[in-house]
Amino acid sequence: MRSPVGYKLTSVSIEKAESAGVPADVLAKTKSVQDNVFFGKTAFDNALNTALSEEEVEEHSEAMLASAEQDPPQLTASASPLMQSIVPLIFLLFILPGIAYGYAAKSVDNHRDIIEGMSKSMSTMGYYIVLAFFAALFIAAFGQSNIGALLAIKGANFLRDLAMPGQVTVVGIILLSCLVNLVVGSASAKWALLAPIFVPMLMQLGISPEVTQAAYRIGDSSTNIITPLMPYFPLVVVFAKKYVRNTGIGTLVSLMLPYSIAFLITWVVFLLIFWALGIPLGLEAPYTYP
Repeated sequence: MRSPVGYKLTSVSIEKAESAGVPADVLAKTKSVQDNVFFGKTAFDNALNTALSEEEVEEHSEAMLASAEQDPPQLTASASPLMQSIVPLIFLLFILPGIAYGYAAKSVDNHRDIIEGMSKSMSTMGYYIVLAFFAALFIAAFGQSNIGALLAIKGANFLRDLAMPGQVTVVGIILLSCLVNLVVGSASAKWALLAPIFVPMLMQLGISPEVTQAAYRIGDSSTNIITPLMPYFPLVVVFAKKYVRNTGIGTLVSLMLPYSIAFLITWVVFLLIFWALGIPLGLEAPYTYP
């Protein structure tokens, strides 16, 4: 169930490969794959193919493989049989208890009832598959346009240039995070864009990075349910259509907008109350620096 042995090109293994006769110019091309672990010889060769020509891989792959540092097999590595079989394992994990419960509750008499139940559950997925296809195209095109990143960086720089007091700036960060969340779906991508601007800016005002991240999470979480760029938004639409057949994207957004605004106001008030009362955000998580 474990993965194959992992191979990693490091500075030491590069020196070994060079002493084994691999040209320095060939080794220089492997910089993009160095210090990454590739489980199994096939994965290692595939990584080399992205950096070297076919002739160079065929001629020098064995020497580089012999020089590479080896990592022990891992149970949770992507190349392990366990992780490659995770989909059927999850399927069995759910279907076996379901079948047992069906027979125990007398709601299932034979295999035909099981197939009928599975077919009925999947009958509503056609709309989701079609919607997810076009949603994926839109999200990919929007991501490649970098409009979301541009708006995030411009907005953060504008907020920095205003030079407002600390608490007002924190509220501004929350509102900006709300708006950016509408055009950038990934939470980690938004934080990667905004953190290099927000964290140093607030640290200069004496406000801790913990407060900055709390403000970001408030803004990010408040508008998750109303942004069509959220990966799970099509699935929410499908579930809503089970109960109201004419539900669409606009219907769901208009329905959830009051909740989104209520969450935003509530969390902002909570943060300011916690700050005013001096209630810590967490262990050794101050609001300001002394």
